[in-house]
Order: sequence, then structure tokens, then C-alpha cells
Amino acid sequence: MKIEQIEMREVQMPLISFFETSFGRTTLRRVILIRVFSDGVVGYGEATSPEGPFYNHESTETAWHILEDFVIPPILNAKIDHPLDVAPLLKRIRGHNMAKAALETAIWDLYSRNLKKPIYQLLGGSRQTLDCGVSIGIQESIDELLTKIERELEAGYQRIKIKIKPGWDVRVVQEIRKRFQKIVLMCDANSAYKLQDLEHLKSLDDFGLLMIEQPLAWNDILDHVQLQKALKTPICLDESILDAEDARKAIEAGACQIINIKLGRVGGYSEAIKVHNVCHSRQIPVWCGGMLESGIGRAHNIALSTLQNFSLPGDVSASKRYFHEDIVDPAIEVDPAGKIHVSPGLGIGFQPKMSRINKVTVRMKCFRSKQS
Repeated sequence: MKIEQIEMREVQMPLISFFETSFGRTTLRRVILIRVFSDGVVGYGEATSPEGPFYNHESTETAWHILEDFVIPPILNAKIDHPLDVAPLLKRIRGHNMAKAALETAIWDLYSRNLKKPIYQLLGGSRQTLDCGVSIGIQESIDELLTKIERELEAGYQRIKIKIKPGWDVRVVQEIRKRFQKIVLMCDANSAYKLQDLEHLKSLDDFGLLMIEQPLAWNDILDHVQLQKALKTPICLDESILDAEDARKAIEAGACQIINIKLGRVGGYSEAIKVHNVCHSRQIPVWCGGMLESGIGRAHNIALSTLQNFSLPGDVSASKRYFHEDIVDPAIEVDPAGKIHVSPGLGIGFQPKMSRINKVTVRMKCFRSKQS
């Protein structure tokens, strides 16, 4: 592929309602979009970095800087025959996986559009429908949370994930179970606890949870081993898994029984596939987590979730849960049975709405190849 131009833009999209985790509250998504141009075809990617460096080291501003100064330049004038050629060119950049993934996923989209195929087919995906769960942030009250859960269950979602933190955990789960005894329920702590909280976390074993996601520190494996030994509930690791080697070590150590795979967190499709394969070979189920993506990032998550070992409902929910108007056409929808039907369209399977993207763009920069 001869890459002629790479465009980077920041779009700002207000959330329909705030989303709160143990890190804080988000009301506005600042998303960096990437467009890659080649022979009249355009590929789209998204940096899923949050606004501040709390989930990981990255933020909207750091992603812009790293893309502009370190990620885009070596790719712009390189010979790229396949999207798998991208990761080796960026290997010397330590971390900043979400910035890397923005460009890598855009090139996958471009490549698949050139071949007139959906991305998921090139990845080896086989699922035509995806079971969908939903992630609900910390609310102002338990009653508000219960109301939101009821609304999402009526919409068909097959698994409910709630965010927890010290002071918003055991009692909240207890009230959920009183009201909804049989729902598939999990908790996500986003690293809010320490090993000293072990006895408190063991109280969650009483509620038949599908999993507890990332209870301890983002950079920890060892203490998660000790915690998993003490818990009946499976631990799922998220922030701790940055690549396939992290996954292998965590599984072999016994730190978890489930792994959440996020394209941005691991740096794109090439590493996500490796993490998937490591887990699959060791019979560790995986699922796709969300980062409040726009429709472009959400479409990439759909493609990833078609791989064989994505056997648990992911966070790939409908556009209308987050935005009054998304930036893809058609908007991503979940059917009444809580499923997303995989689009057979080229690339990400959805058409970006440039009229909408232009309206919400607050800055933009273009890079042209010296060879063009």
C-alpha cells in the first residue's frame, strides 16, 4: 500500500449522561480520529485514550503528541504491504499503545477496504452475532442504579457490569441481587482496592458474580494471584494486560481466570490477536471491553469480538446509550435479544458520517507522504 496522507483530528462528543468510575466522572468524550488515504480509499481508526491519565498513562493530549511526533512519521513514508508491518515499525516507542492502535487499526480498515472485504474476515473472525453486555457507571444513588439496570435489561442486554469502589460495592451488589436475582452480573473495580481489602472483597463471593474485574493495582500480577486463591469468584484482568506476554504470565501464575481485551490497551489488532490466542490455547475466556468509543472505535471492537474465544458478552453496546448522534452510519444497534449483528460491509462495516465528524471536530492536522 502506498500511503499518501494521514489525517488526525480531535472530535468532541458530549455523553448523554455522565459515566463515573473509581477514577472520576466523564461527561465529554474527546476522541482522536485517524484517516489514512491511499489510491482513493480511506481507512478509519480511533485513539481510545481517556481525557486524563488515570486508566493508563495516556490521555487525549499525550495521544495527539505521540501520534504527531512519533507514530505517524515512520509510517507515512514506509513500505507497508500488510497491516502486520505496522507494529514492528513502532516497536521502539515504549508504551503509548492507544496512540499506536489508532493508526494501526486505521491501516487495517484501509487494507480491508482495498481488498473489498470486512476486517473481521481478515482477522479470522467467525461470529455473525455478538452477545452484548452493558457497563453502568457509579450513580448518585442505589435507586438510580437499579432504575438504569432495569432499563438496560428491558433493552435486551445479556450481562450487567457495574463500577465499584470502596464505599460503593458490597451493599450495592446486595441491593442489585435483591431486585434482580438471576441476571448475569459482574463488578469492575478499576484498580480501586489493595490486598489488605481481601476479606472485604471475599464478601462479593456471596452474590454469584460472573467476575470481578481488575480489583488490584494496574501493574500488579503477584497480589492478584494471592487474591484469586482466596476468592471463589473469577478475577478478570484488564489494565494489567498490555501484551501477550503479560497474558501468558498472568495465566500461568494463576492471577486470573478471565481476560478483557481492549484494542487500544494492547496497541492494535496484531497484539490483540496474540493475546486472544494465548488465552484460547490455555482455555481462558476473553471478552472485549469498552472505552466510551465513538462508532468508529466501537465498529473496530465488533470486528475483534468475532474471534473464536470471545465467548463472554462484551461492552460493545449501542451508540444511543452514549451519544445523541454518533459519527457512523448506520448507528450501531443492539437487537431486543441483546445481540449485535456483524455487518458484512467493507472494512469496519460502517460508513463514517463526515458531515457529523466535521461538525464536532475542534482541531485537525494533515501529513502528506514525500512519495505522493
